[in-house]
Amino acid sequence: MNRPLRIALATGSLALAATAFTPPTPAHACGGFFCDAAQPVNQAAERIIFSRGDDGAVTAIIQIQYQGPAERFAWMLPVAGNPEIGISSDAAFTRLQTATNPQYLLNTRVEGTCSDDDFFFGGGPTADSAGGFADAGARAPGEGGVTVVNQGNVGPYDFVVISVDPMLPEVAQVAVEWLRDNGYDIDELGIERVGPYLEGGMNLLAFRLTKGNGAGSIRPVIINFGPGLASIPIRPTAVAAVDDMGVMVWVLGPGRAVPVNYRALELNDALIDWLNPNRNYNDVVTEAANQAGGHGFVTEMSGEARPLADTIFGTWERERFERLRTSTTNDVDLVRELIQSYGAFDGMREAIEGNMPLPDGVTIDDLFACIWCVNLDPDGDGEIEGFDRASLFATMAEQVIEPMEATRAFFDRTVTVTRLYTTMSANEMTVDPSFDFNRDLGPVDTLRQATRIIECARSVTRAEAPWRVELPSGRVVRGEGNVWPFSVEDSTMPANARIRRVGTEGEGDVIVDNVDAISSALETHNRTIPRPGALGGGGGCSAAPGAGGAAFFALVGLGLFVGRRRRS
Repeated sequence: MNRPLRIALATGSLALAATAFTPPTPAHACGGFFCDAAQPVNQAAERIIFSRGDDGAVTAIIQIQYQGPAERFAWMLPVAGNPEIGISSDAAFTRLQTATNPQYLLNTRVEGTCSDDDFFFGGGPTADSAGGFADAGARAPGEGGVTVVNQGNVGPYDFVVISVDPMLPEVAQVAVEWLRDNGYDIDELGIERVGPYLEGGMNLLAFRLTKGNGAGSIRPVIINFGPGLASIPIRPTAVAAVDDMGVMVWVLGPGRAVPVNYRALELNDALIDWLNPNRNYNDVVTEAANQAGGHGFVTEMSGEARPLADTIFGTWERERFERLRTSTTNDVDLVRELIQSYGAFDGMREAIEGNMPLPDGVTIDDLFACIWCVNLDPDGDGEIEGFDRASLFATMAEQVIEPMEATRAFFDRTVTVTRLYTTMSANEMTVDPSFDFNRDLGPVDTLRQATRIIECARSVTRAEAPWRVELPSGRVVRGEGNVWPFSVEDSTMPANARIRRVGTEGEGDVIVDNVDAISSALETHNRTIPRPGALGGGGGCSAAPGAGGAAFFALVGLGLFVGRRRRS
């Protein structure tokens, strides 16, 4: 039996900060339809990648979010044994999230003729256009009950793995005091939450920034473990959690990943604001998780992992790096091209700063903000005095390129990737979620499509005409104007269509089924919206169908992070 892999998101002195980016808007061929696509994006979710290899060994890539002075940074998490440690890049997470974000595509067509159609079309009617780690071996407790299992440095970090005698009366206090005495700025916060892991025989891994590295040097870490299940010990995270904190997990392995000890949430797609999914998607996920007792995940997507490898780090990017390494271009042009190509990658600023003198009055921020705005060549000969080209490329290879390639490799050698998402508050962080694989479940696409039909009559403009939206689930929502008729705050409909208990085989058991309740609520609402014939003036519109009763299609995705109201 696989035992769960333990990874803590955030403990000790770790604070939370938003990681913001703006993804590109995808283009879609809409045929005879008008279409509007949106990608709801959570800008502050905790993000982790788990990968299970063919041998069952699990690797975690954890993004560390922190704001505050560098000298106060300390990050710790319970682990079993003595894991291998490496570094990744925030750029890998940014690219991966953008590529796997759900896309909401609302196609629009017109039935009949509205009063302003002559303006739009020049007259005439419109057509439908746990455990499970490598054992470090038994060790006799060191002085004071603490044994150093491993220590060293990787990327911008110093790290140490310690084992604490689990028989000590205050095992967590002993661990924290040892870390403080050895230069790790760990406070009292969360001691009681770390204790149960140490009392169970787990070790403690702690990171701090190496002297000379600022808070801007913080980057994701790669931790390699032995065979087991991916599991997040969410309980220690509660000490630093904001209300309704997003938790986003990618799990790579032989099939679709499922939360084996949490619920699988199938969202009510009628509650999503399809006119503006950024407005309320995260609220719907939050309410859906609440209705599962705070212990549920939405499956954002599941599909082939290998196509994402080039998204994370393209082979052409490595080839460009090798071409530039051997090029004879002058120093100024070389630096400009390197920053343009790799400036968003972790480690790049440090590589430039450590191997190239900056002009007087110019900071590294100035250089990366506008490479063409900084005069690197006052002599006009294209050379930069004191620039160590060979050292720069060696540093880049180790600190910039290889970490991206290491992250890419997990996707290159894996069959399936699944993205799962939820939001949690501190009081809900009572059960550590674990993930396994279910090969009986099919893929989940990132694209969700709905169709809005504007029901025209000659007495109204298009903006005034009623409309109906046909949802992926087969249901129909009727409305007027540019306002979605339902919201989480005032809706009588549940946020989940179904809540399932899913294991490693089959589709799982439905433990909550709200499909009939949703259909009934829609029928009641839809009767309040006038039909085209009631508007006067004719127009040849066909009557809109009633609420659909087709089988539910799981609508899943990630919403824009907004502060959720506190629970009373």
